[in-house]
This record gives sequence, structure tokens and C-alpha cells, in this order.
Amino acid sequence: MKEQIEAVQRMQDYIEQHINERITPADLARASMFSPWYAHRMFKYYTGKTPGEYIRRLRLSKSALKLRDESCQIAEIAFEYGFESVDGYQRAFRREFGCNPREYAKKPVPLYLFTPYGVKFHKNEGRNETMEKVKNIFIQVIEKPGRKVIIKRGIKAADYWTYCEEVGCDVWGLLTSIKSGSGEPVCLWLPRSYIKTGTSEYVQGVEVSSDYDGEVPEGFEIIELPAAKYLMFQGEPFEEADYEKAIGEVWDAIDKYDPSVIGYSWDKENPRIQLEPIGTRGYIELLPIK
Repeated sequence: MKEQIEAVQRMQDYIEQHINERITPADLARASMFSPWYAHRMFKYYTGKTPGEYIRRLRLSKSALKLRDESCQIAEIAFEYGFESVDGYQRAFRREFGCNPREYAKKPVPLYLFTPYGVKFHKNEGRNETMEKVKNIFIQVIEKPGRKVIIKRGIKAADYWTYCEEVGCDVWGLLTSIKSGSGEPVCLWLPRSYIKTGTSEYVQGVEVSSDYDGEVPEGFEIIELPAAKYLMFQGEPFEEADYEKAIGEVWDAIDKYDPSVIGYSWDKENPRIQLEPIGTRGYIELLPIK
């Protein structure tokens, strides 16, 4: 099983690196180091999608972000992401997102983007090898302005995995489609005053400006957060498959840290913030202080 998972991960990595190029079954077979037939079968089994479906959805989602953030011609986007015609791209975009790319470029709305997860990072599929202990945790005081956060509540979730089980993992793709004031979606542990009866402490959301008046997706809501100070805890870069251990190292540092040494105390009235674990930058959490 491990050999198959690593082979599928190599195919996912190849797709990500060559997403703007023509990708053939032979290319993926070489990346997997298995036959084209077996590579296709493994990919479908572990990702739930054929390579063609996976590539198409990833290209459409990347094209949507480019339409949102840049002034581009539809034809330019279509050919950049491997579509043979503008009409074909527009039809595919509408089937995927329910709107025309020209209309979306003029007025971006939240979309459920395809956000693929590497198969080697799936829950309980982590490596058993011992990760070299993180040597340093970088700690910095930062200030966040007053802002709104578009959130999707869970039911009882207290962490990422239980939240995904309750709400679904596709929420992140939708949040990614909304232009964030902080540059990326966030996960929040809400303080008691922000938790509604029968909903979870842990939520996912996207921070937007305090005067945001754009669309709020169905099933989501907006909360307002005041300006606050945070301690940012950032671990060292890590191998992506070691994300759980990297998180644990930062959590250990947080548990041992006493903010009174720099003249602060923990602020229980603002949410704790978790950023997506990305190996190249290290795991990051922000804890409110006062």
C-alpha cells in the first residue's frame, strides 16, 4: 500500500508542476513508475477521480483564481490552462462552477474550488519515521485590525479532522475563492461568546475587511472581530508528510510559553487562529494576547 500511495503522490506532484502543459497517460505512468493502465487504476482508487477529471478540475480552479486577481483575456486563460477553444473552456467553467467566466471576471463570487490533498497526507496515512526535532520556534507579536470573517460552523468539531467529518473538506476550496485580507483562509477556535448553541468551537473562514459587503455563500455567516494583538508561533520548515509532528512541536511550545515574560496575558475574548500547514514556511498558529 505504501508503494502505491507514493506512486499516486508522484503523479499528483507531476500534475501540479506541469499543470500548464500537456499531460499524457505516459507522462503520469513514468512519474508513477508503473504501467499506464495500473497508474490510472491506482490514481482513481486513491483520489476518487480519474487523472483527466483531476487535471480538468485543478486547471479550472487555478484559472478562476487568475480571473479573480488579474486582468486577463478569457482566450488567454483558456489556452494557458490547456483548453483547445474558448467555447470549450467556457462550457467547462460553467459546468464546474455554475457561472460564465466572463461574468465571474467582472464580478467574482465565492466558488467551490477544487483543492486537492496529497494522498500521502490523508489522516492515519502519516509516516512512522521519526522526524528530526524542531530546533526553533519563532515567536512574534503582531496586530490584527478590526475585520469581518466569513465562517462555516460545524456541530461539535474541536479540530480539523472532526470538522471535515461534520462539514466536508470542500469548504476550504470555497474559502480560497474569496479574496482574503490576510492572503489565505484561516481555521479558528472561537471563544465562548462567538459560539452559537449547537455549533462547534472550531470553524473555517476567511478574513475580509470591516466594510465587506460582498456575497456570503449559503450556509455561511459573517462575524465581526475587533482589533487585537496576537502572538504568532511559527515552526521551522518541515517535510510535508511530517505535518502532524510539526503541529505537535508548535503546540508543545505554546503549552510551555508564558506570555507574562513579555508583559502580556492570554486573551480569552478573541479566537485562536490556525493557518494551513505548509512545509516550506513551517506550521503557524496565532494566539490572542492582551
